[in-house]
Amino acid sequence: MIRYCLALDLKNEPELIARYEEYHQAVWPEILDSIRDSGILDMQIYRTGNRLFMIMEVSEAFDAHAKAAADALNSKVQEWETLMDSFQQRLPWAAPGQKWVPMNLIFSLQG
Repeated sequence: MIRYCLALDLKNEPELIARYEEYHQAVWPEILDSIRDSGILDMQIYRTGNRLFMIMEVSEAFDAHAKAAADALNSKVQEWETLMDSFQQRLPWAAPGQKWVPMNLIFSLQG
Protein backbone atom coordinates (compact mmCIF):
# COMPACT_ATOMS: atom_id res chain seq x y z
CA MET A 1 0.00 0.00 0.00
CA ILE A 2 1.22 3.49 -0.89
CA ARG A 3 0.24 6.69 0.92
CA TYR A 4 -0.15 10.12 -0.65
CA CYS A 5 -0.53 13.27 1.45
CA LEU A 6 -1.79 16.39 -0.29
CA ALA A 7 -2.82 19.93 0.63
CA LEU A 8 -5.22 22.51 -0.77
CA ASP A 9 -6.87 25.65 0.58
CA LEU A 10 -10.50 26.63 0.65
CA LYS A 11 -11.65 30.17 0.10
CA ASN A 12 -11.54 31.68 3.56
CA GLU A 13 -15.28 32.32 3.83
CA PRO A 14 -17.09 30.52 6.68
CA GLU A 15 -20.30 29.98 4.66
CA LEU A 16 -18.39 28.38 1.77
CA ILE A 17 -16.36 26.22 4.13
CA ALA A 18 -19.56 24.99 5.80
CA ARG A 19 -21.11 24.15 2.40
CA TYR A 20 -17.93 22.34 1.30
CA GLU A 21 -18.11 20.19 4.45
CA GLU A 22 -21.81 19.50 3.82
CA TYR A 23 -21.02 18.18 0.34
CA HIS A 24 -18.40 15.88 1.83
CA GLN A 25 -20.94 14.41 4.25
CA ALA A 26 -22.90 13.12 1.25
CA VAL A 27 -20.43 12.63 -1.59
CA TRP A 28 -22.17 11.62 -4.80
CA PRO A 29 -22.12 7.84 -5.40
CA GLU A 30 -20.53 8.28 -8.84
CA ILE A 31 -17.60 10.10 -7.22
CA LEU A 32 -17.12 7.35 -4.64
CA ASP A 33 -17.23 4.77 -7.45
CA SER A 34 -14.58 6.64 -9.47
CA ILE A 35 -12.35 6.85 -6.41
CA ARG A 36 -12.66 3.16 -5.56
CA ASP A 37 -12.42 2.01 -9.19
CA SER A 38 -9.07 3.78 -9.60
CA GLY A 39 -7.33 1.77 -6.90
CA ILE A 40 -7.72 4.23 -4.03
CA LEU A 41 -8.29 2.07 -0.96
CA ASP A 42 -8.92 4.84 1.55
CA MET A 43 -9.18 8.61 1.39
CA GLN A 44 -9.50 11.04 4.26
CA ILE A 45 -9.68 14.83 4.22
CA TYR A 46 -8.92 16.92 7.30
CA ARG A 47 -9.41 20.67 7.73
CA THR A 48 -7.88 23.34 9.93
CA GLY A 49 -9.02 26.86 9.20
CA ASN A 50 -9.23 26.96 5.42
CA ARG A 51 -6.37 24.47 4.83
CA LEU A 52 -7.27 20.95 3.71
CA PHE A 53 -5.05 17.90 4.15
CA MET A 54 -5.85 14.71 2.21
CA ILE A 55 -4.45 11.26 2.90
CA MET A 56 -4.90 8.65 0.17
CA GLU A 57 -3.97 5.02 0.64
CA VAL A 58 -3.68 3.39 -2.77
CA SER A 59 -3.01 -0.06 -4.17
CA GLU A 60 0.24 -0.89 -5.93
CA ALA A 61 -1.72 -0.75 -9.21
CA PHE A 62 -2.86 2.85 -8.69
CA ASP A 63 -1.89 5.17 -11.55
CA ALA A 64 -2.56 8.88 -10.98
CA HIS A 65 -2.32 9.64 -14.71
CA ALA A 66 -4.86 6.92 -15.55
CA LYS A 67 -7.18 8.29 -12.83
CA ALA A 68 -6.89 11.81 -14.28
CA ALA A 69 -7.61 10.50 -17.78
CA ALA A 70 -10.65 8.54 -16.60
CA ASP A 71 -11.91 11.54 -14.63
CA ALA A 72 -11.60 13.78 -17.69
CA LEU A 73 -14.00 11.46 -19.54
CA ASN A 74 -16.48 11.14 -16.67
CA SER A 75 -19.11 13.89 -16.84
CA LYS A 76 -20.25 13.38 -13.25
CA VAL A 77 -16.67 13.68 -11.94
CA GLN A 78 -16.23 16.84 -14.03
CA GLU A 79 -19.47 18.25 -12.59
CA TRP A 80 -18.25 17.48 -9.04
CA GLU A 81 -14.80 18.99 -9.72
CA THR A 82 -16.34 22.17 -11.13
CA LEU A 83 -18.59 22.46 -8.09
CA MET A 84 -15.72 21.83 -5.64
CA ASP A 85 -13.54 24.32 -7.50
CA SER A 86 -16.00 27.05 -6.53
CA PHE A 87 -14.97 26.50 -2.89
CA GLN A 88 -11.24 25.95 -3.41
CA GLN A 89 -8.25 28.19 -3.93
CA ARG A 90 -4.79 27.11 -5.02
CA LEU A 91 -1.82 27.13 -2.73
CA PRO A 92 0.55 29.96 -3.69
CA TRP A 93 3.25 27.45 -4.68
CA ALA A 94 0.97 25.20 -6.75
CA ALA A 95 1.93 24.67 -10.36
CA PRO A 96 -0.41 26.14 -13.00
CA GLY A 97 -3.59 24.02 -13.11
CA GLN A 98 -2.62 22.06 -9.98
CA LYS A 99 -5.22 21.73 -7.24
CA TRP A 100 -3.99 19.31 -4.61
CA VAL A 101 -0.27 19.72 -3.91
CA PRO A 102 1.74 16.69 -2.73
CA MET A 103 3.35 17.10 0.68
CA ASN A 104 6.84 15.93 1.50
CA LEU A 105 7.42 13.56 4.40
CA ILE A 106 9.86 15.24 6.77
CA PHE A 107 9.59 12.91 9.79
CA SER A 108 8.59 9.34 10.47
CA LEU A 109 8.69 7.61 13.83
CA GLN A 110 9.26 4.35 11.97
CA GLY A 111 12.49 5.69 10.44
